[in-house]
Amino acid sequence: MKTRVVDPCLLSSEERFVMLELMKRHFDGISPEIFYADLDEKNGAVLIEGSMGELVGFSTFIYYEHVFDGEAVSVIYSGDTIVDPSAWNSTAMMRSVMAAYFDCHRDNGGQPLYWFLITSGFRTYRFLPVVFQKYYPHHEAPTPPDMKRLLDDLAFSKFGCDYDSSSGIVRLKQAQTLKPHLASVPETRLDNPDVGFFLQSNPGYVLGDELASITELSRENLTRAGLRLLGHALPIKAAG
Repeated sequence: MKTRVVDPCLLSSEERFVMLELMKRHFDGISPEIFYADLDEKNGAVLIEGSMGELVGFSTFIYYEHVFDGEAVSVIYSGDTIVDPSAWNSTAMMRSVMAAYFDCHRDNGGQPLYWFLITSGFRTYRFLPVVFQKYYPHHEAPTPPDMKRLLDDLAFSKFGCDYDSSSGIVRLKQAQTLKPHLASVPETRLDNPDVGFFLQSNPGYVLGDELASITELSRENLTRAGLRLLGHALPIKAAG
């Protein structure tokens, strides 16, 4: 697999169309207007290409500053993300996405960096426990009050009344729903505590409901798998 990180404004019309078509093959309810508008709001995109140069996955993101409790924090918000099943066995997306996130923060001193994301599929949520020691919400303990307030603040700022703080769910007015073959949960996954927690926390995921989640992007918060995944690609000093 070949990966590259690009500024969305530099993508050609053909590349943007191919990204849209990849989304439409895996999601229902995709609006070209909304997809392109969302892409235009982002300042980064990770593209994965197969051996023939075909697009097999991508993830868009925006890096920005947010003021919380009178202090500035850095935030990565993930946008549209999809990986074709043919590339699920590759770690290229995980490796490149995390390297791109940390690279955005290279020159921002010790200011904390948080990853804010919403997920309508258990596979994306499962990324969190693989790479991070602490992430919220999760099945082992309630979300700490300060982290819950930060998550709520970010979600309300982004989604307004489409976000329900009590459940942690975002219900978009024009929801994107996973195709049935991606929405179904294999029986072998049902005993996984993280998958079970996601299904319990987001029972409406098949309707396009999104679970809001957050984690701190720092060296100390990476799992052993996360450290192995990134190797020496981490360009910044840990926050704090």
